[in-house]
Amino acid sequence: MTHRDSHSPGSLGEHLRAARQRAFVGRDRELARFRAALDGAAGAFTVLFLTGPGGIGKSSLLRRFADEAHAAGLTAVELDGRSGECSPAAFEADAAEVFAADRPVLLVDTFEEYQSLEGWLRDRFLPRLPLGSLVVLAGRQPPSDRWRTDPGWAGILRVVSLPELPRGEAVALLAARGVPPERQDGVLSFAGGNPLALSLAAEVARDPDDGNGAWAPAQDVIGTLVSRLVGEVPSAVHRQALEICAHAHMTTEELLRAALPETDPAARPEHVGTRPDAADLFAWLRGLPFIETGPCGIFPHDVVREILDADLRWRDPQRYRAMHGRILSHLVAQVQQARGGSGGALGSGAPAGSLGSGSAAGPALRGLSAAVLYLQRDGYGSNWFGATRPHEVYEDTLRPGDHAAVLELAAREGPEENVAIVRHWLDRQPESFHVYRRSVSGETVGFMSWLRLTEARAADQDADPVIATAWAHVRRTAPPGAGEHLGIARFMVRADPNPSPAGDLMSARILAEVLTGDGLTWALVVMHDFETYRRSPFVADSDAPPVVRVGGRLYGLFGHDQRKVSPDAFLRTMQLDPAPEGMPAPRTTDAPSPAQRDLPRAEFDAAVRSALRSWHRPDALSASPLLHTGLVAADAADPVEALRDVLAETAGKLRADRQGEKLHQAVAMTFFEGAPTQEAAAARLGVPFSTYRRHLTRGVARLCELLWHR
Repeated sequence: MTHRDSHSPGSLGEHLRAARQRAFVGRDRELARFRAALDGAAGAFTVLFLTGPGGIGKSSLLRRFADEAHAAGLTAVELDGRSGECSPAAFEADAAEVFAADRPVLLVDTFEEYQSLEGWLRDRFLPRLPLGSLVVLAGRQPPSDRWRTDPGWAGILRVVSLPELPRGEAVALLAARGVPPERQDGVLSFAGGNPLALSLAAEVARDPDDGNGAWAPAQDVIGTLVSRLVGEVPSAVHRQALEICAHAHMTTEELLRAALPETDPAARPEHVGTRPDAADLFAWLRGLPFIETGPCGIFPHDVVREILDADLRWRDPQRYRAMHGRILSHLVAQVQQARGGSGGALGSGAPAGSLGSGSAAGPALRGLSAAVLYLQRDGYGSNWFGATRPHEVYEDTLRPGDHAAVLELAAREGPEENVAIVRHWLDRQPESFHVYRRSVSGETVGFMSWLRLTEARAADQDADPVIATAWAHVRRTAPPGAGEHLGIARFMVRADPNPSPAGDLMSARILAEVLTGDGLTWALVVMHDFETYRRSPFVADSDAPPVVRVGGRLYGLFGHDQRKVSPDAFLRTMQLDPAPEGMPAPRTTDAPSPAQRDLPRAEFDAAVRSALRSWHRPDALSASPLLHTGLVAADAADPVEALRDVLAETAGKLRADRQGEKLHQAVAMTFFEGAPTQEAAAARLGVPFSTYRRHLTRGVARLCELLWHR
């Protein structure tokens, strides 16, 4: 129990209180609600229930409430369930001062430890408080329904679920703790708006040169967060259920049943038959304060998902991979089952092979496709797929009133030539467009089109150079036959950057279309950011048509011939997914082109480094072995200039990687912008030489990888 009394100006207590106030950010709405109650405003609460998962900031807010009460001249009595004895007599003794004050403020933290006293508090203790008292109870669990159904409490009780900090307030918290601006994005991508995660990460990330080029949470930070945010679990099998929920896109009871190992490896033989079943475990998961419910299952809050997944991957890589394999196998089996169902079960419309027909890729198959793709997120880069709050956006059909919003999004993304092309396809195939709306507001935040083409119409090719190039490619390689068609993801435009809920839904739509496309010969995807997309499972073994220029922007066409890779074979390749970062695993790789076979990878990388050093010397570049690989077209008018363009353009793709901007800056300053020495390059970038060298080494290695794939 803590009684909030005034501190002398020079006391340690006053110093601590002032430091906490300076570090406190946000929570304006909750503070306004509390101040209104202090002022006795009409309709204010008498009892406030603050609920939320561990680390969300309940204790910090209670301390701030105590300061507010003290500043108003009121007595604040603070209790904490972690330190008090859980009995009515002990609670009465610790809170005795509230009966001696005129308008006391009772603040009870970690109320879940007093949960057994909830009925006694509601019916016996709180009704005896003096009129004008204020009570705030903060815990992980919401109050029981008895409070809400009692008409006596209905007008004076408020229940508030404390949300994560919005991005602006999270940035302010990091700035207040001294995290440099260039490191804040890395911390935010890990910690989201969880104040505890932000504070712990800030302790590490505020060191501008801690040995990590791209900030990532240290294992001690992850371990502390697992303990603080998740706490104790009833058994090892409960822990496994939690780990499955963190790893999967959405968790259902069925998925949980399939993903749990047959036997809990930590259980003693005599206890194996007594462990809870999937139904019990699913019910337990649903009741956890950091678990949310979506339309397709349950999922953890962002930071809890992140730390649980990272902790298991570090602690037990073999068990992590086995869990991953069970989840993926279950989902692939469900996809295969859904593909075998009738078109009416998956979506409405005419047969998939007909021009302008409705799609067979209905909601069920799109949801399963999203779940399968989500499991690829670590192997192919988190900024390709894996938005953490998938239900914030939903896919909808195009309506007549959506045309203006679609054209506005196209104009915003550019180039301006695309607006006319989008307008052409809106007139030609409006049913091929799908729009993406925010679940709360209905605002249109993206659109895509899956064009289905059975003939090479001159009007389409005149209006859209990408379609003209696509038809030229398939006619040259493997043209469609009678009753067959091309499927092309022509536009994928979204307001949010990757990873984006709308972008994830678009990717799921593409995979579902590929898996259900009767009569589909070629499945193609048009991408501007094609080096990032090149790592996706959809195009990992694709035939790549040429790059196309629209306005001032280059687009790559990726895809594959469905007649070479059946949907079932494609699904099998997805089960051979690459291991998450840092974990060895077998994976299939693209066969090198004939030209690359003549240049082993080690020699290729050495040639790239030599070409970078010679970028400003065309005479030296003219002897580069890279000129005789697939990097430069055989009919290039000026092969040396073409190679210079390829090196610079591919280096620009470093920015697509997480924290890749620093790598690109180091490479560009060293090789393209003419810094006379590496020391001068570091000075111009304003970073320590050791940091510059680390960024340069990683940037060149990544550039070699991109060029090798290209």
